[in-house]
Amino acid sequence: MRTRDVMTTDVVVVSPDTGAREAARLLAERGFTALPVVDTAGTFVGVVSEVELLRDRLPQDPRWLVHGEPPVPRHTPGDVVAQVMTKPTVTVTPNTDLAEVADLMLEHGVRSVPVVHEGHLAGIVTRRDMLRSISRDDWVIEAEVRHRLGVLGAAHRWQVDVRRGKVSIVDNLNDATDRHVAEVLARAIAGVTDVRITAPERI
Repeated sequence: MRTRDVMTTDVVVVSPDTGAREAARLLAERGFTALPVVDTAGTFVGVVSEVELLRDRLPQDPRWLVHGEPPVPRHTPGDVVAQVMTKPTVTVTPNTDLAEVADLMLEHGVRSVPVVHEGHLAGIVTRRDMLRSISRDDWVIEAEVRHRLGVLGAAHRWQVDVRRGKVSIVDNLNDATDRHVAEVLARAIAGVTDVRITAPERI
């Protein structure tokens, strides 16, 4: 399964000129942890996250000063996204294997990864997207497998069974080339964790 199979393409983005307060509002209202930053030419230029928008932005409670506590040193926070955005530690392409994306997320401790194609933002993939893909009902997966196998022959040719995301297919015509194609088609379906294709048992 590839990134393009689960990524979100209708992405909320901001520009480098967007106000930091506006970006913070978008994150709070949408429940996101980060926003991709795209310039006027549509080029992906960075990411602005909760971390950058929170840094040095909340004032210290003045009641601490009454007790003689020294103020915590702070920097003046940026007013626009361009001043606080960062280059993402990891990006992927629409063709990146989803297993690799999951490994990258865990390795870098990020919840979402921008999907970039030829310098432009193609979408974004989140942990939630991947969790949604592996939690699909077996009957939904089975219906999609049967639909895709329809391109390789009549429905009665294939016996399909799906249990806990594991797909078992019997090819009644026992064609090795078609079995390979069938496996590729089935493995590209969201929620599929394994595929096993066999020939019919001889009686």
